[in-house]
Formats: sequence, structure tokens, C-alpha cells
Amino acid sequence: MSKEENLECSFCGRKKAETDLLIAGMDAHICDKCIEQAHGIVQEEVSEAIASSLSEDLTLKKPKEIKGFLDQYIIGQDETKRAMAVAVYNHYKRLLQDKDEDDDVEIEKSNIVLVGDTGTGKTLVAKTIARMLNVPFSIVDATVLTQAGYVGEDVESILSRLLQTADYDVEKAQRGIVFIDEIDKIARKGDNPSITRDVSGEGVQQALLKLLEGSVVNVAPKGGRKHPDQKFIEVDTKDILFIAGGAFSGIDRIISKRLNRQAVGFGASLEEDKIQEDNLLQYITPLDLKSFGLIPEIIGRLPVLSYMNPLDAKTLRAILTEPKNSIIKQYEKLFKMDDVAFTIDEDALDYIVEKAVEYKLGARGLRSLCEAIFTEAMFDLPSSDDKEFNVTKDYAAAKLSNSTLKKLRAAS
Repeated sequence: MSKEENLECSFCGRKKAETDLLIAGMDAHICDKCIEQAHGIVQEEVSEAIASSLSEDLTLKKPKEIKGFLDQYIIGQDETKRAMAVAVYNHYKRLLQDKDEDDDVEIEKSNIVLVGDTGTGKTLVAKTIARMLNVPFSIVDATVLTQAGYVGEDVESILSRLLQTADYDVEKAQRGIVFIDEIDKIARKGDNPSITRDVSGEGVQQALLKLLEGSVVNVAPKGGRKHPDQKFIEVDTKDILFIAGGAFSGIDRIISKRLNRQAVGFGASLEEDKIQEDNLLQYITPLDLKSFGLIPEIIGRLPVLSYMNPLDAKTLRAILTEPKNSIIKQYEKLFKMDDVAFTIDEDALDYIVEKAVEYKLGARGLRSLCEAIFTEAMFDLPSSDDKEFNVTKDYAAAKLSNSTLKKLRAAS
């Protein structure tokens, strides 16, 4: 018997003749079957390590705790905060579920669509939730997206931004949150899509379908156009939470038309079912999104639909002072860094809110108004000996001249 026929696997003891492959080491051998078994063990260990690191990194709280956290930063919008808290909680429960149990039941993703006027806090809600969960978060603008091959950005560029946020850690990016802003700008431009090629409308919606539902996508790591010599990173989107937001300007007319369809006769609305004309978004349904121009397939992949209430004077007044990072608290901190004690009178705050409502500047406008009032003081005080700065209504009114207000209104 030759020396080669005497060789055997050092792990299982199989003779060379009983194996398909026997690999030699320094003073030991391993057969193909032991290699396969070892590979399976390594894969299992790696997947368990990833699952445990996910549960360690992810700060998951109950829906009430999520809403409580949001309350510290966002005023009002209780319906949206509840819907977001439940959707996010269910999504990350899905990620942390024990794979050995209930394998027959597959939990689907809870992608979200938020409808609301500009400046009502759609992006802020998504940002705040991502901060609390300690997961990668990116904001992308749907207006720059076009179908592949046309001038603009491919839909896959959405994931390039998420990868950059996660420092190119694919596992980390695959459980992140993507906020797609201005989703209403990719609405279908006409009822008949075959008349013209709608490269930034329905075409983009079709391309988004696979991302929203979950698929493995080839992503250009640095973004930009794809070309044959470029290296791609494979990203699985099944565990990425997508939040879409848009103003959907004009959708209130669609809602109004649907609600008032039966104004007379036996089926007419009763007096107690009176509609609040000043906040029609609270009656929004997926049917209204379809009428606006979103295709049914994409609406089905954004199952959680919520709305942002318009900001009234009371809400704007609270936004100025109450949240943890409120505008006034930010200015207090800025002045404190120059050892200046900053105070503002109540009637001055009311005046700022009054002008924001009058000129329809919204929450973003509050910051613009404050900048216009405080800029001169922020320029002079760091170099002066004055260590107190009190803002009165008269001071605010003097700084907010008509020309300043006109500029702010034009910019909003």
C-alpha cells in the first residue's frame, strides 16, 4: 500500500479514498466534508454575532417611550407621533425577532408616508426617531431622481447616501432609516402614462418599488452614474425603513371633493359629521394619494399613512420656547457663550408669533424672524462691555421693519 493511500483526515479519520478532496497542512490533513461542516459552523457563528451586535447597538423602546422622547422635541402632531412610534417599534421588533420561532410567519415592513405643509416638522420627526434609535439616517430629495439613463440621479443613489452615513458598514446601513423628501414631486404628470415619457414622475415611482419592498441592489459607493468598470456594493433593502414625506400641494381639494361628493339627499352628511375645513389633511386616505398621482403599487409599499396638522399661533408659540432644542433656548446658549444674559419679554414672543402667522412663515419662519431681530445684538455684544440683553416688543418691532418682513415673506 502506497504512502498516499495511508493518508487520512485528521478531524474525522476518513481515508483518502473515501473523500473527494484531502487538503494537506503542516502536519495534518482535512477532507472536503469537514471543510463544509466547519464553513457551516463559521457562518452560524457570524450570523449570531451580527444579531447580538444589532440588539446591543439598537436602542429599542416601547411605543409610549418613543412618543415621550418625540414630545421633548416636537410640539403637537400627536396622531403622527403615535403612528410613527408604532410603525418604528414594529419594524425593529421584526429585525430583532428570534429566527427559530414562528418561521412560517413573516412580518412585513412598515414603511411610512407623511403628508403635511412645509415647515410642519416631517423631517424633524424622522431625524428625532433616528437619533433615539442610534441607527444610520439619511435624507434624500426625490426631485433630483430620474429613470436610469436620463440626466439626474438614479434611484440607487438613495442608498449611496445611507452607506456614507454608516461609514460604509453594510450591515449597519442595512438596518438604517431613509427619509425620502418631496415624494409628491414624482407624482404621475398625467392620467395616461403612454402619451409622453414621464422620466421624473411615474418612471421613478416604478424604480422605487424594489427598494421599498426589499431587494438586493448594486450601489455605487460614491454615488453618481453607473459604468462597467465601477465596483458596486450589494445592499439588501428588506430591513431598511423608508419614510416618505411631501407637502402634496393641492391634495386638500381632492379630499374636499371626495368628502362633499354627496351633499344632498338621503345619504347626505349629518350635522354631527361636520368637516373641519381648516384641516382637511386629517381625512386623507390612500385613495387621495392615488388621485394625486402616486401609483397604486407604491402606495401599497407605504402602508402607514399619517398627516401633519397645520401650525396655529398656539403651536408656534410653544415651538419658540418649549422643546429641548427650542429656538429661544438656542439663542440663550449662544449669548451665554459670550457671557451675555439674554431675556425676552412675553409680548415680544407673541409679536414674533403674530408676524409668523400673518406672513404664513411657519416654524422655519420663526427662526428667520428671530435672526432678523437678534443679528445686530449678536454683532455688537461680543465686543462690548454690556452683559445683559433684554428684548421687548418695541425692540422687536423696530428691528422687523416692513422691508425686512417683505424679504422674509418672499424667501418663504
